[in-house]
Amino acid sequence: MKETTKEQLAQIPPLNEILLHSSLAGHVSGNYRDWAVFCTQGQVEALRESILTGHARAFGSREEVRDYLAGQSALRIETGLRPSLRRVVNASGVVLHTGLGRAPLSQEARSNLQEVAQGYCNLELDLDSGKRGDRTAHVERLLCYLTGAEAACVVNNNAAAVLLALNTLAFDRQALISRGQLVEIGGSFRMPQVMEKSGVIMVEVGTTNKTHLDDYRDAFSSQTGVICVVHTSNYRVKGFTDEVALSDLVALARSKGVPVIQDLGGGILFDLRDLDLPQEPVVRESIESGVDVVTFSGDKVLGGPQSGIIVGRKKFIDLLKANPLMRALRCDKLTYAVLEPTLKSYLDRSALLQDNAVFAALLKPLTELKQCGERLLKMLRGLSGSAFEFAVVDSQVQAGSGALPLAEIPSKAIAVNSKALSCEALSRTLRQHEPAIIGYIRDNRLLLDLRTLQKDDELSVIAAFEQVAVSL
Repeated sequence: MKETTKEQLAQIPPLNEILLHSSLAGHVSGNYRDWAVFCTQGQVEALRESILTGHARAFGSREEVRDYLAGQSALRIETGLRPSLRRVVNASGVVLHTGLGRAPLSQEARSNLQEVAQGYCNLELDLDSGKRGDRTAHVERLLCYLTGAEAACVVNNNAAAVLLALNTLAFDRQALISRGQLVEIGGSFRMPQVMEKSGVIMVEVGTTNKTHLDDYRDAFSSQTGVICVVHTSNYRVKGFTDEVALSDLVALARSKGVPVIQDLGGGILFDLRDLDLPQEPVVRESIESGVDVVTFSGDKVLGGPQSGIIVGRKKFIDLLKANPLMRALRCDKLTYAVLEPTLKSYLDRSALLQDNAVFAALLKPLTELKQCGERLLKMLRGLSGSAFEFAVVDSQVQAGSGALPLAEIPSKAIAVNSKALSCEALSRTLRQHEPAIIGYIRDNRLLLDLRTLQKDDELSVIAAFEQVAVSL
């Protein structure tokens, strides 16, 4: 060990000495003493590690080290006591932003969540008989009505739904899948890895751009357990391409006595072309084509909580429900509290387009966005003086989370420039506001897209800029 390193380590005071510092007096003497000690220990270990790796700043004296550790520990204590998961303002230009929690919930869903969360609920209690019930019953009838399926169940996300379906119906057997459908779901999770963990033997058929019915037929063997179909929801291959129609795959699977599982990714319950949005596969159409098990997400275009929804033929859904993995992957009361009112909103299409925050954002008229931008512009210019330059500009938003991958939806944004702060510094400052304001940088300007702003978000944006302007 270098002599300099030894000297730096020797400058670190004992823990008790740091805890006596005036910066920590309120924390150490209060109800959170143990938490304060834990955070201070962590800060000491972080400094020791930075010294050993050669990344520590230089200190002039032991007292300076003590002051530094006490100040950083106080900050760590206070930060740790604040909620880590909290509301943000989404001005990112992505409606279903995975990092921001994907679909914002409807008012009805939020109200039901609060009602269920405040005490006990009948999650698995049949109130008529007084006996233990099935938690899926809270949404199964709705899912069957909305999709045309015979039965349904719910797990904690769509990857879990695919895992459960494959594990149940084809464990230790072959699963045929087109090479063109071996997608990466996001966050480095890939379909081949999910299939491997499910316990099936993946058999690739066809090529990346073209797969024919004969490719599936030729790949069949006595070990084939299922045909797996994956909707490439987060990208498109165009040009010299071909995929097999679902009805043809179902006919082949029926003749061989194996089921068809389809992963649709996003949960589309009606034809989006009715809303002048790009075409996406509709769950009901897959059921009507004869697909045995269909899986999709609850927190994408559907507009509900993170969940993996599984619908299909009753004999297969019953097998999934009986799989021991179901207990490991099942959803809790809070998910059902949000999912049920979300599904019920689809019973009234006219109300849905207003209540469902995803559709409300995607369909918000440009004239309304322009009015919002001009209103914000007037207030922002009034409070910030010459600290910032604001303008309302044209923009494009994406649905996000693998939904409508080719759709760039026209929008409006507030473009911001600052003479005192770089775009990166301004963006970071706004993220540190409460609530955080999440924009994006393009063409050396910070943009705050207006399509995803929720009720009262305008006030949060104004308050954030007012605070930044005062600090400059």
